[in-house]
Amino acid sequence: MDRLWAPWRMKYILDNAKAEDCFLCTAAEAGPEEKNGIFLVRRGENALLVMNRYPYNNGHLLAAPLRHAADLTDLTAEERGGLMDMTALAEKLLREVLRPDGFNIGLNVGAVAGAGLPGHVHVHIVPRWESDTNFMPVVADTKVIPQALEELYDKLLAALPGALE
Repeated sequence: MDRLWAPWRMKYILDNAKAEDCFLCTAAEAGPEEKNGIFLVRRGENALLVMNRYPYNNGHLLAAPLRHAADLTDLTAEERGGLMDMTALAEKLLREVLRPDGFNIGLNVGAVAGAGLPGHVHVHIVPRWESDTNFMPVVADTKVIPQALEELYDKLLAALPGALE
């Protein structure tokens, strides 16, 4: 039997086993100087933008309304607008910082649709590159993320002022 040691996964397993609080609500309440394990990129009037701590791909961001709501129909028009503004900001930031060839942008509404956090609707913004696939997912069912979250976070924050213009 082959083994791939991934000690960073233990934090994910333990966090999800005991997760009672909504991490998006925690991010909405956190000030910009607070990290607490949440990489808050931007907080707007109605929505926020955070890094996914367990990304599908390098640069995976989440846009979410500030208010805890299960789906788009629970949001006001202003909240839906803020959510879309954060999604567009994410795309703009990632284009500048990572220069992807494209994006997967979407929502998983409800647990049966794949929502890992079904109570708080959020948009996944996942950058993609023509060369972002390799043999690891095929033969080892393992995704390789080539950049540390902290490094990418610093780059996103540095690019943020120009992206808001």
